[in-house]
Amino acid sequence: MPQLLSISPLYVTRALVVAQALACCTLSPAVFAAAADSYPIRPVRIITPAQPGGTTDYLARLLATRLTEVWKQQAIVDNRASASGVNAAEITKNAAPDGYTLFIAYHQHTVNAAIIPKLPYHPVNDFTPITQMTEAGTLFVVNPSHPAKTLKEFVDWAKTTKEPINFGSAGIGSGGHMGGELFNLLVGAKAQHIPYKGTGPALIDLIAGQHHFAMTGLATTLPQARSGKLRALAVTTPRRLKSQPDIPAVSEVLPGFEVVGWYGVMAPAQLPKPILAKIHAETVAYVKSPDFIKRAAADGAEPVGNDPDTFRQFMLADMKKWADVVKRSGAKFN
Repeated sequence: MPQLLSISPLYVTRALVVAQALACCTLSPAVFAAAADSYPIRPVRIITPAQPGGTTDYLARLLATRLTEVWKQQAIVDNRASASGVNAAEITKNAAPDGYTLFIAYHQHTVNAAIIPKLPYHPVNDFTPITQMTEAGTLFVVNPSHPAKTLKEFVDWAKTTKEPINFGSAGIGSGGHMGGELFNLLVGAKAQHIPYKGTGPALIDLIAGQHHFAMTGLATTLPQARSGKLRALAVTTPRRLKSQPDIPAVSEVLPGFEVVGWYGVMAPAQLPKPILAKIHAETVAYVKSPDFIKRAAADGAEPVGNDPDTFRQFMLADMKKWADVVKRSGAKFN
């Protein structure tokens, strides 16, 4: 009787793993297309690096509601607020690139590369950019008791005053912080940064006259300016906002000044192109819808909805810009 060949379970397991890997590598475009046609067949997780409430969470929930309606599969917002968004980004980076994990990134995502020495990922190359949802400038505000009535007057004052200047922000690495450092570089000022735990406390102290200026989000700050508690000198977008044409842009006085808050959708690296195309199409369709445009405007933002490569190039340029500002300013982040 012939002897049966004994094969160990470990050998079989290894062989299966190799076979699966080879099969994955030889899948035809038709297979990927079929996967995109059936996608999604289970709930999609949208990771947001923020607590419930606030712009990042708000946009994630708007998108989740839209995708749930269109795809007939639930999109769930997963709030992972800690470490300036690093934890949420790392979870996304390590997830399977199958379209079932999405990430709402915001401007801190690219700033982190300039201020965190050993970031556990590359903010662009370790992800699949899908689209930028919105962009929003901040409002350059001062206490109404300040003698400067315009940004030019404030810049002239900052250049000549003998008293110490300081500015508040929502925290280290925030748009307001980086904007203050850029202001110092372009004006030749030495304004000291005062970090707060959020925009609210920074504005409260500015209203109380505890620091000289701040750059904070329009949705939060504009009502304070309209009520006379603060004086709005400029917006930090490259040009005046369509929604606020009476407020000049900082660049009109300081050419090259730009601080734009942005929010976008990303996924783990190597997301299959057919699935990327499907997510991109549905997201952009919503971003360009009247409902989203109205909601974005109420939050002081404007919709974007660009293609993945444009979004990728935008983030790479943003990383380079803030790395340069940090290097030239000598800003400390501890």
